[in-house]
Amino acid sequence: MLTAEQIMASHKANIETLFGLTHKAFEGVEKLVELNLQATKAALAESTNHAQAVMGIKDAQELLALQAGMVQPLAEKTAAYSRHLYDIATAAGADLGKTFETQTADAQKKVMGLVDSASQNAPAGSETAVAVMKSAVAAANNAFESMQKAVKQASDMAEANFTKVTETAVNVTKTAAKKR
Repeated sequence: MLTAEQIMASHKANIETLFGLTHKAFEGVEKLVELNLQATKAALAESTNHAQAVMGIKDAQELLALQAGMVQPLAEKTAAYSRHLYDIATAAGADLGKTFETQTADAQKKVMGLVDSASQNAPAGSETAVAVMKSAVAAANNAFESMQKAVKQASDMAEANFTKVTETAVNVTKTAAKKR
């Protein structure tokens, strides 16, 4: 049976976890706002420079050369922005994942403690029921751990694919810009 102190401690831990998650979420939002602010400032500066360069153009070939010269840096900057955005999202997800794993581990320990306590206080002849209960809890824990490993592998694969696609896009843009 849970005591009032145990219930209060559990509520306190849950509130602390909630505040921790909220803090991490705001950190992610701050990083996102900062990234967007930097990208906007850079875009405004580049637009100004481009407008000034267009004003100084004397013929169509200069205009084509100017436009071609912008394609590669734009692709690289877009790829860099996407990478930063992905990194922010990945870091926020990792923080949330760690918190979730910690909470899950604590919950698993508490469940096992309750099962052990129940098995010690169980009436004689209920050993089979207790064994079935322990087996079910162990199977659930194993299934959860397997799921976590599968999610981690999928996440690693997605990151590798994202990196490869970004590199390929930048390389294709470089090749196209060289051909012009």
